Amino acid sequence: MTTRRRPGGWVYAALTGVLGASVFPLYWSFVVATRDNSAIGETSPLLLPGGNLAGNVRRVFGTVDFWAAIGNSLIVSGTVMVSNVVLASLAGFAFARLEFRGRNTLFLLVVGSAMVPAQLGVIPLYLVVGDLGWYGRLEAVIVPALISAFSVFWMRQACENAITADLVDAATVDGCSILRTYWHVAVPALRAPAAVLAMLTFTATWNDYFWPLVVLDPNETPTVQVALSQLASGYYTDYALMLTGATVAVVPVVALFLLLGRHIVRGILKGAPV
Repeated sequence: MTTRRRPGGWVYAALTGVLGASVFPLYWSFVVATRDNSAIGETSPLLLPGGNLAGNVRRVFGTVDFWAAIGNSLIVSGTVMVSNVVLASLAGFAFARLEFRGRNTLFLLVVGSAMVPAQLGVIPLYLVVGDLGWYGRLEAVIVPALISAFSVFWMRQACENAITADLVDAATVDGCSILRTYWHVAVPALRAPAAVLAMLTFTATWNDYFWPLVVLDPNETPTVQVALSQLASGYYTDYALMLTGATVAVVPVVALFLLLGRHIVRGILKGAPV
């Protein structure tokens, strides 16, 4: 019987240092968001919040249409998140536990597509979006991101680890079709990795700036990141206004993490030695 060693004090000290270095920039941004623009000129970092947060938030929503930007980003990020989880779990289950001709070759093609820089596809994709009449519409941002090679790879590996071939064979013997096997066997086993994929996909889509800037009208259908860039434009940069917008923009991501936190931690730590 093996005994588990307890970490020493230096481990906690190192973890505390890493946590502080990670959290302090976010906290400092929040502190600046609660003050006026003169806080940027302070020689030492401010540590205590001020009393201007409500006023700065009102200025953010008065300067740009931030409500529309948040709504658009929620629609885009939520749709892309759900589609990636559903489609990637179906594809991952097929690649991991179904036997069909060309399975390995097709999977290699899917993984190989992730090696192609996204910038190479911007011009062809822009032309396709224009031909479809989607310029300035949210479909131009949603449809190209409905599924990704990373999502398929992630869920395929999750299926390999969480679902055994014997379990699939048992479901088949019991008379389950492929879809019923997926629903009753794969879905319950993939909750934790699906939550991790959902969080990663939502965050990546929420933070995407380049493609929405290219195909969306910043005055009609802005996303959060495009709206934040508008706050930073002009001859004079109001850092308090910009960081207030960034603070408001991070709230949905934090809320999603709190909602899925238990499943995310379980998915990340799954397979760790006990």
